[in-house]
Amino acid sequence: MRLALYTLLSIMLVLPCYSYAEEDETPAKPSYFSLKPSIVVNLRSGGKFARIDIQIMTLDEEQLENIKLHAPAIRHALILLLSDQDGKKLKTPDGKEVFRKAALSAAQGAIKELTGVDSINELYFTSFFVQ
Repeated sequence: MRLALYTLLSIMLVLPCYSYAEEDETPAKPSYFSLKPSIVVNLRSGGKFARIDIQIMTLDEEQLENIKLHAPAIRHALILLLSDQDGKKLKTPDGKEVFRKAALSAAQGAIKELTGVDSINELYFTSFFVQ
């Protein structure tokens, strides 16, 4: 009985070590690309114009060159999306977040169409101005 108990305890102590060893993978390092110059558009309503600066994040550093190569197509998709927005909504934090998600989707769609790869993981505004 004691031998079985010691064996069980030994197994219980050793098994967690194996599971932690498998989880010790290093996470992917993000790479960023800045869409320059700023995107400036006339708004559909609720304001005269908007100016935004955008950083695109990818977790696949190898795809960074594709993002740079196709930056004009990504800018085009974002300009069309932004120019159709209501400035009053964009001035609110919730409106900015809704637009950020739509912009991320538009950028992901543009790059996927051109390369066949989902390489854009996130999109961030580093400057956002609506007048």
